[in-house]
Amino acid sequence: MLPLASFTGPLTRMGKIPESLFGWTKEQPAVNPEYLANASWQEADVLAIGDSFSIPHLWQSVLVKNGLKVHTETWEAMRNVCDDFPEWLRSTGFKGRHVVIEVVEHNFKDTLDRSANCKQMDYHATAELPVVPPPRLLTHNTADYSGKFSVGIETELHALKYEKLAARPDFNTWDLGNNVRMNRIKNGCELFSHSSCNDALFLADDQVGDFGDDTLNKMQVINERLKDYKLTWVIVPNKSTAYLYPDKQFWDKEEQRFHAPNVLKVLRQKIAVKTMDLYPANETHLSTTGYLILGEAIYRNMQASRLYY
Repeated sequence: MLPLASFTGPLTRMGKIPESLFGWTKEQPAVNPEYLANASWQEADVLAIGDSFSIPHLWQSVLVKNGLKVHTETWEAMRNVCDDFPEWLRSTGFKGRHVVIEVVEHNFKDTLDRSANCKQMDYHATAELPVVPPPRLLTHNTADYSGKFSVGIETELHALKYEKLAARPDFNTWDLGNNVRMNRIKNGCELFSHSSCNDALFLADDQVGDFGDDTLNKMQVINERLKDYKLTWVIVPNKSTAYLYPDKQFWDKEEQRFHAPNVLKVLRQKIAVKTMDLYPANETHLSTTGYLILGEAIYRNMQASRLYY
């Protein structure tokens, strides 16, 4: 039973469902390690502030490939973008003009609220760990005997239950507990490479509703705060938004008001042409393919908005 508990994705691990059923199998593109380098504050053209979608430096690699030097900081280090951010940023030695703010939809409201109400920067430097290209393929057959025996049992029981549920013609969704939900995906096997490709895993607490004008108005507060810089907002849709709730209007409004990259539209266009594993079934994050698409969208937006020079 324990080998079933060998997980590579967060959603398979949280949901206790076998990686052999929901682990991606299609090879991902290679990324030149040189494009993952983090430029110093002093030499950077672009400051990227982001969450776990920015930590792999994959979307940034597209900017670097096109000749820009990018310095990436996490929200863990930055905490917020406060009233005194411009003065603080100058004190770091940053001489660039471009700031990219990246936040995933799931955390955007809280992150934005904190920054909009913040008066003084409270930066906490974090250790800079080496960034290496992600694996192009995953091995799902490696037994792992280090986990708890109970996890292996739960995983096998979930696999048996899933086998019965998936066989039902009316199967649509299943709450696995621990904030993981499974949904049947129309034409799923054209979009995912895992063996149970008709179904995919999602965070159960993803927001179903849309952001309102209040969110856009708070973004405007940050825009005015950074008026001396060329600011690009990158709000990454939740995986469930991209596949299950694609009719949200926030990204259209954000594009119209702030000339931001319409990330939801870009991802939906890629789904429409059957891009495989944009968000792998076992993941909450984009695949390497997805990150490179995101990077291209950001770079094109900077060019189209005359932010790139």
